[in-house]
Amino acid sequence: MPFLHFKMIALTEQNRKWVYLIILSIIWGTSYILIKKGLEGFTPIQLGSVRIMIAGILLFAIGFKSLRTISRTEWKWVALSGFIGSFFPMFLFAYAETEIDSSIAAILNSLVPLFTLFVGLFAFGISFTKNQLLGVLVGLLGAGFLIFFGKGVNPNQNYWYAGFVILATICYACNANIIKSKLQNVSPMGIAVGNFASIILPAIIVLPFSGFFSVTVVNGKFFWSSLGYILILCIIGTCIAKVMFNRLVQLSSAVFSVSVTYLIPIVGIFWGMLDDEKFTLQQFGASLLILFGVYLVNKKKTPRKTS
Repeated sequence: MPFLHFKMIALTEQNRKWVYLIILSIIWGTSYILIKKGLEGFTPIQLGSVRIMIAGILLFAIGFKSLRTISRTEWKWVALSGFIGSFFPMFLFAYAETEIDSSIAAILNSLVPLFTLFVGLFAFGISFTKNQLLGVLVGLLGAGFLIFFGKGVNPNQNYWYAGFVILATICYACNANIIKSKLQNVSPMGIAVGNFASIILPAIIVLPFSGFFSVTVVNGKFFWSSLGYILILCIIGTCIAKVMFNRLVQLSSAVFSVSVTYLIPIVGIFWGMLDDEKFTLQQFGASLLILFGVYLVNKKKTPRKTS
């Protein structure tokens, strides 16, 4: 029995990056429907600001001491990571979901590994293979088809807003590379708390000007339910997931870490269909094309056999 216990611990340690990957997929796949529900009572600016404030307060409460792991030279990268990996994407996704379905936002988020590859190449000098380049092209083609078919299924929605999701995925790609190349020596909790220490003040400044405290908003029909959805989003989708993702990047590679987007669309489509969102076979095909592109990007090159 002691040997079996040791073997299970060793196996868990060896494969813990996959455990992180699956849990993050479920958490983040659920985030899009929570954003959609939060927008019933708030504007995108209000939702983003409240989300940053609540998440910041929670992270400070549980991990303030972890800020000691950040050196003076690392603070600029932590701050940049905070704005690129949290601040801007939170507002971008909120704006996107005012016009497009939550399931579509979840699928388009699959573009993150494709942009991670390009950011790694141009900003950090990381090379890529022909297969990976092909994967990027295939994934972008799939995204184009998804947007095109979506316009036909939902003519009342403005699919130009899908561009906000694409901008957010570029932000996530930049953030993954920053954490991997510049913040390897900072604890995952330290990165998360440091991120929100850098962005909470702008959120506090923005919130009063957003009309959040107006009588119309506070007495609105969906005020408390939307606030509840945002609270769940902050606790699970931001605080817990943020620390887990930072650890996943450190355990693996930047490209592997954003492979979480393989499973996010499945969870996002599930919640979207439960909420009566339309999803056709054509959109499903376009989604598979995106995921095939992500597969090509992450596929390891098979070494040639020598005679």
